[in-house]
Amino acid sequence: MRTPSLWAIVVLVVVVLLLFGARRLPDVASSVGKSLKIFKKEVKELSEDEPAPRPVPVDPSVAYVPPAQPAAARDEHLRT
Repeated sequence: MRTPSLWAIVVLVVVVLLLFGARRLPDVASSVGKSLKIFKKEVKELSEDEPAPRPVPVDPSVAYVPPAQPAAARDEHLRT
């Protein structure tokens, strides 16, 4: 993801000032800040409420299966 250029930031600030006006801008900024704070708190509470996943029990009766051999080693006996 690209970072915005300086011109893009300047245009964004000008548009925000035109939409909200200089007097309402501090109110809008504080409202956004409060909303983000509440959102972070709720996300943290949700993640704390979730139980930790249980480990999967290992069945000792399952036999060990070795990894497959590469095709070159497997077909070597055919070349001789």
